[in-house]
Amino acid sequence: MAVDSASVSRWFDDYVEVFAAAVRGERPVSELLDCYAVPLTLTTDEGAVSLSTRDQLAAVIGGQVDGLRAQRYHHTTLSTAEVTVLNGSSALYRGSFVRHDVDGAELGRVAVTYLLVDGPGSARIAVLASHGN
Repeated sequence: MAVDSASVSRWFDDYVEVFAAAVRGERPVSELLDCYAVPLTLTTDEGAVSLSTRDQLAAVIGGQVDGLRAQRYHHTTLSTAEVTVLNGSSALYRGSFVRHDVDGAELGRVAVTYLLVDGPGSARIAVLASHGN
């Protein structure tokens, strides 16, 4: 993938669709896992963790999928997005998202900055940092 604003934005549009379809059970969770690099660094207000194996990644993402399924999650809409190309192989994507249930009601809002890296085969998320809007 050429790392430019347009290609990064398209990649994230596809990622949001894969995420929603995996949570709804329409696509295998393994397709969602393929969007992430290993190791993957996750940061939140509660702390930071580095997932160094695919099994660790599967456990964390699987827990998130299960939690959203329990809330009857259906899809995510993008409120705002900003791409900063860092170099020829990486970019930051900062997005504010709204999650919705099957009836269209808002489940919550999340703001995340991702470090997307272009690696062998495809681009992947190497860092996911959750933060306030």
